[in-house]
Amino acid sequence: MLFKCIFLTGGVVSSLGKGLTAASLALLLERQGLKVAMLKLDPYLNIDPGTMNPFEHGEVYVTDDGVETDLDLGHYHRFSSAKLSKYSTATSGQIYARVIKKERDGFYLGSTVQVVPHITNEIIQVILECAQDSQPDVIVVEIGGTVGDIESLPFLEAIRQFRYEHPNDCLNIHITYVPYLKAAGEVKTKPTQHSVQCLRSIGIIPDAVICRSETPLGDDIKKKISLFCHVPCEAVFNIIDLKHSIYEMPLVLAKENISSFIAKKLNLSTQVADLNDWEELVARFQSPMKNKVRIGLVGKYIQHKDAYKSIFEAITHAGLSLHCDVDILPIDSEDPNLSTALEQCDGCLVPGGFGSRGWEGKITAAQFCRETQLPYFGICLGMQVMVVEYARHVLRLPTANSTEMDPDTPFPLVWTMEGQDSLVATGGTMRLGTYVCELDPDSKVFQAYKQEKISERHRHRYEVNSNYLEDLRKHGLCIVGTSPNRDLCEIVEIKDHPWMIGVQFHPEFLSKLIAPHPLFIKFIEAALEHSRKRAYV
Repeated sequence: MLFKCIFLTGGVVSSLGKGLTAASLALLLERQGLKVAMLKLDPYLNIDPGTMNPFEHGEVYVTDDGVETDLDLGHYHRFSSAKLSKYSTATSGQIYARVIKKERDGFYLGSTVQVVPHITNEIIQVILECAQDSQPDVIVVEIGGTVGDIESLPFLEAIRQFRYEHPNDCLNIHITYVPYLKAAGEVKTKPTQHSVQCLRSIGIIPDAVICRSETPLGDDIKKKISLFCHVPCEAVFNIIDLKHSIYEMPLVLAKENISSFIAKKLNLSTQVADLNDWEELVARFQSPMKNKVRIGLVGKYIQHKDAYKSIFEAITHAGLSLHCDVDILPIDSEDPNLSTALEQCDGCLVPGGFGSRGWEGKITAAQFCRETQLPYFGICLGMQVMVVEYARHVLRLPTANSTEMDPDTPFPLVWTMEGQDSLVATGGTMRLGTYVCELDPDSKVFQAYKQEKISERHRHRYEVNSNYLEDLRKHGLCIVGTSPNRDLCEIVEIKDHPWMIGVQFHPEFLSKLIAPHPLFIKFIEAALEHSRKRAYV
């Protein structure tokens, strides 16, 4: 086989950070001179998370080719340089749909279609397609869910078969939780032992165990896990709860010498990993910042941070690059005292979203920012909010609205994109993926990007109504970013405002710790300037 495969499974409890671990391993392998591909296998029956409730699933991350994916792919992007595409994700829903289509097309020649071998073979095919697309040295495959769940069984059986066919090219890493019982004053390894036993009963013997814990595990605990889980002591790794940032994880794993273990086990020819730049950035989290600002995040899923995961991370990246501690204040868009909360802030961000709940609160936030000169950043729906608010209070069209919120509005400032009206299905039918946008050289966004053409990722069904663009321009709302054919309004900004910008795309999907997005940097800079001015009042 021309590539090596690392399979990551999880046990004991969910939310152990398999995605972060996979992303961290990818970073370490890349820094050793290897080309890495990433693949997330999710056991749920949805085709993709595009129509799932953010409260239940978190944000939907969009790839360049327009695939709606799990938020873990956002971690993959922020940590590694792996190419992410439709080949980087698969769900049980997709796998079953592929198999059923093949059955309907007569592919199986009348055979009885079963989980084994047909579903498992299709899962293996997904792994091979990912490798064929990226041509990597190593592919890191994260298996969603927890060992012991019924939903995960076909995926575990598939990787068991794959390992059997390629014994020298595969590595199984099992991630578990080792709890600390305060009453007893000790850590307990029994849950980890049972989890590994469950995995072994399926036919998968892990090559390594990564133990998540609140406190460091001593050598005696590692030896115990080694003995009862049948893995070498040097293959028992420990990740304690990270103190400052998720970006510490690659450094923790590097300190555990997991890179050397993987290289030796898979017979990989590697170079010494250079992590100096990463170490420098992570060190900033641990040292006092020069400045501090507060950003109000106005949304309707604020109780669940994962719903805005990439937004939080992009703000963090920008703040860190400016040596600025950014305090993000979640503000419920249905809070009647929303304006009072914004008075405490140095900037306001209204992220993407769908539906009428909280819409009027976001309009109030945009009006407050416009009238008080508070820096405002509207993303996707946040841009549409900005346009409708401007039409209501500057163009004096009090009933202006989006047809998403009011289909019968007499002033549809935002309406359905061409070709979207007739669609019945909601999944995977929006304007998705990367599109080119042309910038006005005489604009704040051009100052941020420093180029006239940019490419950004989109996820929307509605657009600003082009019939109102001229009126908006005449009243001071500048259309500073459009599609190449000038049909779509992509970016707006207010001329007589320190920093009030709305974008139809999702810049947060492109931000990295080592390469913060320029719009987020300029937004935090504007918030810093507002903070300084307020201090002198």
